[in-house]
Amino acid sequence: MAQFSAASGNPAIPTFEAGAVEGDPSMPAGYSERLYNEDLAPLKHQTWSAYNIFAFWMSDVHSVGGYVFAGSLFALGLTSWQVLIALLVGIAIVNLLCNLIAKPSQLNGVPYPVACRSTFGVLGANVPAVIRGLIAVAWYGIQTYLASSALVIVVLKFFPQMLPYADVHHHGFMGLSTVGWAGLMVLWVLQAFVFWNGMETIKKFIDFAGPAVYIVMFILAGYMVWRAGWQNIGINLGGVKYHGMEVVPVMITAISLVVSYFSGPMLNFGDFSRYGKSFRSVKRGNFWGLPVNFLAFSLVTVITTAATLPVFGQLITDPVETVGRIDYPMAVVLGALTFTIATIGINIVANFVSPAFDFSNVAPRLISWRAGGMLAAVASIFITPWNLFNNPTVIHYTLDVLGSFIGPLYGVLIVDFYLVKRQKIELHDLYSMSEKGAYWYRNGVNYTAVMALLPAAAIAVACVLVPGMNGMANFSWFIGALLGAVFYRALAHK
Repeated sequence: MAQFSAASGNPAIPTFEAGAVEGDPSMPAGYSERLYNEDLAPLKHQTWSAYNIFAFWMSDVHSVGGYVFAGSLFALGLTSWQVLIALLVGIAIVNLLCNLIAKPSQLNGVPYPVACRSTFGVLGANVPAVIRGLIAVAWYGIQTYLASSALVIVVLKFFPQMLPYADVHHHGFMGLSTVGWAGLMVLWVLQAFVFWNGMETIKKFIDFAGPAVYIVMFILAGYMVWRAGWQNIGINLGGVKYHGMEVVPVMITAISLVVSYFSGPMLNFGDFSRYGKSFRSVKRGNFWGLPVNFLAFSLVTVITTAATLPVFGQLITDPVETVGRIDYPMAVVLGALTFTIATIGINIVANFVSPAFDFSNVAPRLISWRAGGMLAAVASIFITPWNLFNNPTVIHYTLDVLGSFIGPLYGVLIVDFYLVKRQKIELHDLYSMSEKGAYWYRNGVNYTAVMALLPAAAIAVACVLVPGMNGMANFSWFIGALLGAVFYRALAHK
């Protein structure tokens, strides 16, 4: 029998009387242990404020990858105001899309794979869950490797006697040097430690990591401007290459790249929005964490990057390398550690939490949230991300193919929740294996959603991989999302 809990902070989320169901006395009556564990259960208490969501996005943006990405947009050959317009439009689109995908999870207090059950069926939801989980595993390994590489560079700078052990040909294993392995495992253990302590620890970590990087970034920018002299800094890093209307396609490409950059964490944003006190708090956090935060971070990034030209005689887009060239050892250590912490932050929020829920959803009885996350962490080592990252062909075919499913998944989920379900979800049926349940469909799978997803994903993959369609590669997310939405809307009414 449903009972509403005022303590949850959201009267739309019911708690249920426990009943001895399928051998688990703590499980709510009518729930199936094939679909339920405590980690996947609807939250009773939603405690995240707008600041926590804001900090989440700070951790997601403020990384070495985010720095390089923002700098690259300023190097497209556009003027500064053109780049800023593209950034603002792109991040405004991301803000809107995140608000849309956040709502079902926030209203019901459930993570992304559980929310997917209403669209794909209680068993069919494993399809979008596993796709997102595999993408996260690959990127988790690559981000860990990149962060460890930054750490190794700094260590070797202060301990040059360790250089022989950084030679993979004489002291290496599976393509990584002894020093590389040491750096990788240090980062791997640190991330696992934060994750293992649960979402409350992750919240505290990202609350600290995002602002900490801002402080270092502002100090670094100030130092570089002081060294270069403001009059010597030009912000058109790539030079002006386009004039008149010919600049429009380039700006549209920049907008699309911004959306694509955030497509992964955007798809499973429900894993975090479920903790929001209210949908209003989530929207406020998204506004401050996306348009406002991203614009400020981009400005600081481009100023710092532009200053490297007059200071060091070359354009440097890697902040770790920039910090490494500073003459003050303590500044090098502080900067490198801060960027390492920032990368840990984005890795945990974007690539650790997601597979934890996704893999737990596949077999809730056997895989807890912690077990799912550790499974992903271990798998990220066995895929040898350094070899993946250093082989453009492999990373192109592996990650781009998987990534091509993100847009279609998003399109199907949004159309189903807003246009087909009319924002109404039967919470109890998300955990029910009853054939009379709203989300049983046929054998637990909504084949309509699957049939909409596959052709949309196939076309998105073709945009990325088929040589003749390369011109559409930067727009594959939009193409996939639109086709997924259209196909599902058409099939759902047949």
